[in-house]
Amino acid sequence: MSSLTINTLQGCGAEVSGVDLRQVTENEFEQIQQAFSEHGLLIFLGQELSELDHIHFAEKWGKINVNRFFTAHENHPQIAMVTKEPEQDVNIGGGWHTDHSYDFEPALGSILVAKELPATGGDTWFCNMYKAYDGLSDGLKQTLLGLRAVHSARHVFGSAGADYDKATSGRIGNSDAADVLADPVHPVVVKHPLSGKLSLYVNSAFTLRFEGWTAEESAPLLAYLYEQAPREENVTKFKWQPGSVAFWDNRATWHYALNDYQGQRREMHRITIEGCALG
Repeated sequence: MSSLTINTLQGCGAEVSGVDLRQVTENEFEQIQQAFSEHGLLIFLGQELSELDHIHFAEKWGKINVNRFFTAHENHPQIAMVTKEPEQDVNIGGGWHTDHSYDFEPALGSILVAKELPATGGDTWFCNMYKAYDGLSDGLKQTLLGLRAVHSARHVFGSAGADYDKATSGRIGNSDAADVLADPVHPVVVKHPLSGKLSLYVNSAFTLRFEGWTAEESAPLLAYLYEQAPREENVTKFKWQPGSVAFWDNRATWHYALNDYQGQRREMHRITIEGCALG
């Protein structure tokens, strides 16, 4: 009999306990799938995942996206290395964002495994974008339902983002791949493909403007949304522990990796799972 339990977190997501991700039963996986659909973020503690265990668990959810822009694990290209060395100043993911909104079929989600943690700092914050949408006025909701937004990777990973590539000491970047990417357009409010709930789908890292609007016209409304979404009641501030695993849904959450552990090393392994077009 399974001892799996799911406890909802106050701001974003749920903590799942009583399961070993190396040997998930069919019944346990069904419960995890339902929780993922409902909460958008699942936290697992006390896991002992090898690189192959990480890959096998990810493959249960879909095809793995081999990242074009991150340094890959030397033996397992499916795993993107999210690493900051003691002498490096800039971390990866140090601002509110959602991964892969610059793709025409944005990623389903990412599974991040803690491998080496600083003694202090290095938390990750998560924001519930279901709640972010629900918290807006009815009038603004109606306005947003009629809008679509242009997303892009070129200003971050392309030639225009060369300063970021330099700042991350080459840990991020592939200008040849980024510069040729076309910019997709996604609804500003998406009907989530798993839960059916409405989620706010813009982010300050990759959203350029509203379709049919200039960047200048778009800026005030986008800025308001970026300010309103990460209110305290929508956010979970997760403190990593050895053996921690976080699995977030890129269609229903934002995340923010804090850069507050200068002089210490942090190594995380990330696998991203392919998604689908959003409507």
